[in-house]
Amino acid sequence: MGPLAGYKIVEMGGIGPGPMCAMLLADLGADIVRIDRLSDPGLGSMPSSRNSLLMRSRRSIAVDTKSEAGREVVLKLIEQADGLIEGFRPGVMERMGLGPEEALKRNPKLVYGRMTGWGQDGPMAKAAGHDINYIALSGVLHAIGRKGETPVPPLNLVGDFGGGALYLALGLVCGILEAQKSGKGQVVDTAMVDGAASLMTIFFGLMAGGNWKDERGVNLLDTGTHYYEVYETADGKYISLGSIEAKFYKELLERTGLDKEDLPPQTDPKSWPILKARLTEIFKTKTRDEWDEIMLGTDVCYAPVLSIMEATQHPHNTHRKTFVEYEGIVQPAPAPRFSRTEASIQSPPCLPGEHTVEAMRDWGIADAAIDDLRNAGVIK
Repeated sequence: MGPLAGYKIVEMGGIGPGPMCAMLLADLGADIVRIDRLSDPGLGSMPSSRNSLLMRSRRSIAVDTKSEAGREVVLKLIEQADGLIEGFRPGVMERMGLGPEEALKRNPKLVYGRMTGWGQDGPMAKAAGHDINYIALSGVLHAIGRKGETPVPPLNLVGDFGGGALYLALGLVCGILEAQKSGKGQVVDTAMVDGAASLMTIFFGLMAGGNWKDERGVNLLDTGTHYYEVYETADGKYISLGSIEAKFYKELLERTGLDKEDLPPQTDPKSWPILKARLTEIFKTKTRDEWDEIMLGTDVCYAPVLSIMEATQHPHNTHRKTFVEYEGIVQPAPAPRFSRTEASIQSPPCLPGEHTVEAMRDWGIADAAIDDLRNAGVIK
């Protein structure tokens, strides 16, 4: 059983960061019931299936939340919950009669987790958006890419999942811990623009100290240097370097043969383009596998750039069981790891309404009430 075993959370059905947050908490043992809409066959333009891995480890019930009886079902579940996850635009849950005021009346200890892009207030709060927009407004997107080139969106990892799902998961757990002491719940306002900005904290400090320029591709960690870079190999594949510290850089020079050359100082920005060109030449003389033989596992701070499927087969990842096969699908394993209360995938991705009767019964709703709701078309 995971470290969150015994905690109960209601998840209002949505896409992206909300489901990611729920998956993380469910993998860690929380009992999560997802509320899917009665009329929704899937996830908007993304049909729900056993391949929808963000839906794993929890159960789904399908409820007509537009009806009074359906809202009452959700509120009865909220009465028993430690936390709630919702990812609608500001005001939607209130219009459904399921906003924080109604929920906390039913359950004063509830931690009400809200996930939005822009936050619950502000000039842009009610505007539509996606990860790329949130990281653009927070200064993240401008910083990612090469000098003189267009900013590069880092998939939707920074806004949806890093600045969104992870911050909401942290907020919920912190709120639940505090509620155990105070006996009082509260609302957690998680905005992806806030979380993405928070992830940039170190760079604000570097900039304040004169060690980071507000430009793209000219700094230590943004491909500005030759020793923190990606290089192409002879077979058209790529390797990564992170030889920042002097002792690691020294080993890089030794293993590439550059220690025999008269080179300018490592930290002289004027020399970075020259040294980058030299390393580009050197790395193209061997295949990626040949460079692995020379550098992998050393203190160069080196790793091959693997494709998604290559990553699942690398010896280090297979030893760590970083990826697992569950019900025929290879996927990332739960993280982080615990020495005593092991996290695990609880079940395959849930389909909308798949566990309606089972989950409602386990959460204390009587069979007679379930039958009445089903006959009335409130649940499915």
